[in-house]
Amino acid sequence: MNRIVIATDGSAPAQEAVEVGLELAAEHGAHVTFVHVVRPNEWHRGPSWMSRIRNGTQPERFETALAEAAAAAEEAGVSYRLQRMSGDTVHEIIAVADARDADLVILGSCRRGAVASALLGSVSSELIKRAERDVFVVETSPADVAA
Repeated sequence: MNRIVIATDGSAPAQEAVEVGLELAAEHGAHVTFVHVVRPNEWHRGPSWMSRIRNGTQPERFETALAEAAAAAEEAGVSYRLQRMSGDTVHEIIAVADARDADLVILGSCRRGAVASALLGSVSSELIKRAERDVFVVETSPADVAA
């Protein structure tokens, strides 16, 4: 295993995915690409929105999630790259994994149960269906997220 893509949004499940992914990367000497995807409708897209992206001043959520992942990678001694994206979450994660020719994609997920997952949808479920590479989902229970 040489290349791992880890999706992060700063949530508790994503932070667990970062930890697990970095352990695997350190064990295998793999390079990690952290990807954070923001759906275009997550914040107001006025004229300044695209200029913020182009000028490197992303919203705080981008910076926090990626900065925490970068700090963890440096502490673990793992080489990494940060990838900021805007668009459909599943599509963008797959695009990064394909571009990097990743051996594995890792993301976190909060176990919600069958009914909640069916109603709300699931990035992890959709990624497993659509990705043409291995996907590792690190599941976190709702109780762990609330703690």
